[in-house]
Amino acid sequence: MAPEERRVRILLDEVLAERNMTLTELSERVGVTLANLSILKNGRAKAIRFSTLTALCDSLSCQPGDLLRVDTNGPDTVRTRTE
Repeated sequence: MAPEERRVRILLDEVLAERNMTLTELSERVGVTLANLSILKNGRAKAIRFSTLTALCDSLSCQPGDLLRVDTNGPDTVRTRTE
């Protein structure tokens, strides 16, 4: 999948700013490396484990929907099937 087709956006920067927390502090709290959180934060991650998402939500006192958004300005989600 081309990067421009990735429509799910991670709002980690916004949530961290609201909580006055650094990425380093979050890394220590959730036990995920700073490098992996940076990949997630910068939108380069291809997937996220539910266990990681749960740990993020627990540490940030939020719900998954606070961290994830679908970009409505991206390519259409409806695809036609050719036979």
